Amino acid sequence: MNFVPQVVTTEISDADLDNVSGGLAVAGSGGLFIETPIASVASDLLAVATPEGVTAGVGFHTEAH
Repeated sequence: MNFVPQVVTTEISDADLDNVSGGLAVAGSGGLFIETPIASVASDLLAVATPEGVTAGVGFHTEAH
């Protein structure tokens, strides 16, 4: 008896593929670092937007010399 493996295929829409692969997203980030003889200042920003919502984060750090 010969066993022949069977493969089942189906078509998937672009919208369904977006859901499988994680969907669509837009993101941006930036940073700033300034150092003087008196102090250092660093900050960064991150923002991500998806169809499910928006998230953002900000970091800020100072250090006196």
